[in-house]
Amino acid sequence: MHAMPPIYITFLNRLDIEALALSDDEIIAAIETSLAAQGRGQTVIEPRVHLAPGQSNGHFNVLRGAIAAPVDRAGIKVVGDFVDNYKLGFPSELGVVLLLDPRMGAPKAILDGAGITDMRTGAMTAVGAKYLARKDSKVLGHVGARGSSYWNVRLLDRLFDFDEIRVHSKRAESREAFGARLSKDLGKQIIVTEDWRSCVEGADIVVEASRLSQPEPLLKTEWIKPAAFIVPYGTMSAVELSLTDICQKLVVDDWGQCKGGPFGSLREHVNAGKLSEQTLHAEMGQIVAGLKPGRERDDETILFWHRGLSLSDIALAHAMIEKGERLGIGQRLRFA
Repeated sequence: MHAMPPIYITFLNRLDIEALALSDDEIIAAIETSLAAQGRGQTVIEPRVHLAPGQSNGHFNVLRGAIAAPVDRAGIKVVGDFVDNYKLGFPSELGVVLLLDPRMGAPKAILDGAGITDMRTGAMTAVGAKYLARKDSKVLGHVGARGSSYWNVRLLDRLFDFDEIRVHSKRAESREAFGARLSKDLGKQIIVTEDWRSCVEGADIVVEASRLSQPEPLLKTEWIKPAAFIVPYGTMSAVELSLTDICQKLVVDDWGQCKGGPFGSLREHVNAGKLSEQTLHAEMGQIVAGLKPGRERDDETILFWHRGLSLSDIALAHAMIEKGERLGIGQRLRFA
């Protein structure tokens, strides 16, 4: 029997990923690549599943998918959501991404997965805006200060260089800290508002990334400026049922994922038939791939609802592995 050739795994820990220092443009490009592949039908998305081990107030989210060349990887992300971790001094989200060879099944890479989630989610918001917001958008209103909120604002500002950025979240200390961090990193003034209305009313781009414990229509449809671009993506809905009525285009990241399950900001809109196969304009991947139009006119009000894709995790992890190889960052582990 012939000895099989050795198999190696690349390992990138959290410190390695910080050392990679992916640029805003690199992050956005990785997500655009995965979206274009999805639009062309060169991907596989499996429904996310959960594992609740039952030993504490927490569960694991398991995301699975595959992307054809040039990424050419299958991947699984396992990310925990353990809300009491702060008592132990740890963040609530700890996770790993496993990249696999889609031809012969060998594991290729293992990466810290927590930071990837926030980055790729923010990049999805930004790519959505690139194709769906007015090019002259100058005012951003962002509700929410946790998780992907930082990357939403940072990557959107990279594309639009806003004249005015307003942020709001429920707790004063978290919104003040969020505003201060953004101001330092973006080098511009951030307006921290005390309520939802003064944050979003009249903004060109409105992102609602709140984390409510139960649905509550805190974002009023009447505050939305005509021709705005709106991204609502709380797990619990914070928008009115009338929001979709003012929109000329409704776009999602993956209709299969958006139409099912109990959660999501537009769950009630799906249940009421306001968002359906008939009223859906496109999936974002179809737009990035050039198969469906994005924004066509300056007077369109457009909504983009994204739930989070395994494909984004795989594409961003792959970009990190490639940059790590160029820079000599990461460790090589013998697997077999």
